[in-house]
Amino acid sequence: MKINRFWRKIIIDWHRDIGYFLSGLIIIYCLSGIALNHVDDFNPDFIVHRDTIKINILAHNFKQEDIQKISSVVGENKIKVWDKPTKDQLKIYYDNATLHIYIDQQIGVYEKLKKRPVIYHSNLIHRNSIKGWKWAADVFSIFLIILTMTGLFILKGKYSFIKRGIWFVLAGAFPPISAILYFIYFQQ
Repeated sequence: MKINRFWRKIIIDWHRDIGYFLSGLIIIYCLSGIALNHVDDFNPDFIVHRDTIKINILAHNFKQEDIQKISSVVGENKIKVWDKPTKDQLKIYYDNATLHIYIDQQIGVYEKLKKRPVIYHSNLIHRNSIKGWKWAADVFSIFLIILTMTGLFILKGKYSFIKRGIWFVLAGAFPPISAILYFIYFQQ
């Protein structure tokens, strides 16, 4: 396919400028995507700090003052809610933390969540969890399509899309198409 000089310059300029414009967002989406792909290996949103502590509790009937005293052991003073899921357990909820106490064993498991810097917020964008972001994601997708399409027609000669690039496009399309067909026909 032969493209005249005027259109070639426009294609190259658009490809370059759109590529520069999208580069930051592409990197953020890629890093977030890697984190989200490994959700079974680690929590991509939070760092979970877990401590087992010894707590001397003899009572099974608790009042708010008792809960406050117990909470001070782990450095928490703002209690959201507490309950007794069983007669031997006490669970106290804080902002981004919990204390689960096994009364008869006099052991407590304290868990505190901390947002992973940068990755937590990147994941919000990636999962489309921010109100109104879907429109930005749609525009981003359109620009990625334009970036891809303009990239197909930049080179000419033996390295052009028609002579060489088409084989790489087909090879790149093979894994997702294979996966889709596999899931359609073998995972029902």
